Amino acid sequence: RLKGLMYTSSSTAGTINMWDVTAAPTAAATGYTQSGNTVTVTSASHGLNTGDRIGITFATNAGVSATNGNYVVTVSSSSVFTITDINSRTITSTACTFSAAGGRWLMSVDTAALTTSGVPQNQTMLIPGEGLLALNGIYAQLSNQTGLTIFYG
Repeated sequence: RLKGLMYTSSSTAGTINMWDVTAAPTAAATGYTQSGNTVTVTSASHGLNTGDRIGITFATNAGVSATNGNYVVTVSSSSVFTITDINSRTITSTACTFSAAGGRWLMSVDTAALTTSGVPQNQTMLIPGEGLLALNGIYAQLSNQTGLTIFYG
């Protein structure tokens, strides 16, 4: 179970994505678009089948992104699949990351940059209750972080 995080940010705001996977998640080379509730992801040789459950995170574009989460995919081709987002919007972006079938997204944390005095932001985030259950393993994907400690058990 994922019980908490302690992280140190860098000079640029960043993100921490936590995954329940056996292998590192895949970055979609071409990215994603969203029209209404349908999110279309383009990634060469994604290896997914219609009905697979995956975890997925999305980069923002102009301050908005599709909703990070766990979804059932519909495969259009060997390089395109779609999911149904709970929110409706129109987005064209260039980046998303998804797990292989059976992997799950656990959580994401957007982090602040260093303070104006250049002092690193050291933050601790405890997850209440019994934490988040990870059945496969815990994988941390970091963007603009200088350190991360994971509390589990």
